[in-house]
Amino acid sequence: MPDADLTDSADTADTADVTDIEEGAVAPRVPAQAAADPRDLRHRPGSPGYRRIRLALFAAGVATFVLLYSTQALLPALSDSLRLTPGQASLTVTAATLGLAAAVIPISALSEKFGRTRVMTFSVFAAAVLALAIPFSPGLTTLVVLRAVQGVCLAGLPATAMAYLAEEVHPSALPSAMGLYIAGNSIGGMGGRILADLVGGVAGWRWGLASVAVVSLACAVLFRVLVPKARYFRPGPVNPMALLRTVLGHLRNPLLLRLFALGLLFMAVFGAVYNVMGYRLTAEPFGLPEGLVGLIFLVYLVGTFTSASAGRIVARLGRRGALFASIGVTAVGLLVSIPDSLPAALLGLVLITGGFFAGHSVASSSVGRTATTARAQASALYLAAYYIGNSVGGSIGADAYHSFAWTGAVAVGLIAMALAAAVTGYAALRARRDRAGAAAV
Repeated sequence: MPDADLTDSADTADTADVTDIEEGAVAPRVPAQAAADPRDLRHRPGSPGYRRIRLALFAAGVATFVLLYSTQALLPALSDSLRLTPGQASLTVTAATLGLAAAVIPISALSEKFGRTRVMTFSVFAAAVLALAIPFSPGLTTLVVLRAVQGVCLAGLPATAMAYLAEEVHPSALPSAMGLYIAGNSIGGMGGRILADLVGGVAGWRWGLASVAVVSLACAVLFRVLVPKARYFRPGPVNPMALLRTVLGHLRNPLLLRLFALGLLFMAVFGAVYNVMGYRLTAEPFGLPEGLVGLIFLVYLVGTFTSASAGRIVARLGRRGALFASIGVTAVGLLVSIPDSLPAALLGLVLITGGFFAGHSVASSSVGRTATTARAQASALYLAAYYIGNSVGGSIGADAYHSFAWTGAVAVGLIAMALAAAVTGYAALRARRDRAGAAAV
């Protein structure tokens, strides 16, 4: 069988991936439908219900990513206040992403029984309430534990939002609805970091986290007020053994495993760089004020552009070519960022961000093509690997920075990109060998 995950075959499914709801990811494409069925009452553009769904899911997306990375921009302030090393402070990010990674598959299964809106509502409110308590954490241990629980709570949104949209929105309107949710993810991820850093730079990290908590709670209320009641959800039993068999089946698929590895490796670079970039820019020779460093997250706009352009890159270079290009751009960005020059550091960050988002978009969109059954679980596994990569890369990168300064974090990123290139190259060799065998036959 050819390496379908990295080949240039046509789309095999019209089902969107769970991974497509990440920051900056590309909205799913839905094929044109046949003549409209008058009995189909799913929400369509222009209807009040459709407008409410789009705004509700936008608010949910903002809340999710405002909270998930809320401490990332405040890591230098946490280190100063609690006398932590970069590795210790980065645990506040790692705990949340690991909690989400561990819970995304079980919670996606629970939504099949208890309903999409119920699970999403509980998730966003539980995470927001925890956010109100987190600023009062007396020390690192409490902060890390609360962040881990918060990550588990947040798993309910990415695990169920796509299923809710697919059930309640007419297929012809799904890309638009999904696109606004993705925009909420991007704005939440970028805006939350900037808000926390700006407030934290003036009033301290506790007030920075409190400001994020208030925004997330407001988004949670807006979501609950706006989200329409589900009309097409049909509850089903939760079968843990069947879910386990499905997950194990995906993990035995070498094609999917390579895609999971690529998501993990790309995110490892991203976590390593963004967890320590604040430390670098506030230290000498840069010496930027903490309240200003958060503005580096505006670079996310570059990632939004490159992820939206991923389809055109694939059309020109093919999937493996697009992956190699993304790996190359990311690696070049890491090297460019080494000199102690602010323009070099910012240019490197732009290249790293653009390469990461493009590579993640190509890899995540390939999951639905590779998985012929249980695509939701396959995409959830990719999402879990993605966040594990963020956790592991962020922690290792922070420790490397503490020991070897910025070059240590760069080395971690380059190793991850070398492994990603090896995975992609192996897939290319397998595909070439399969084609040669087929030609011989």
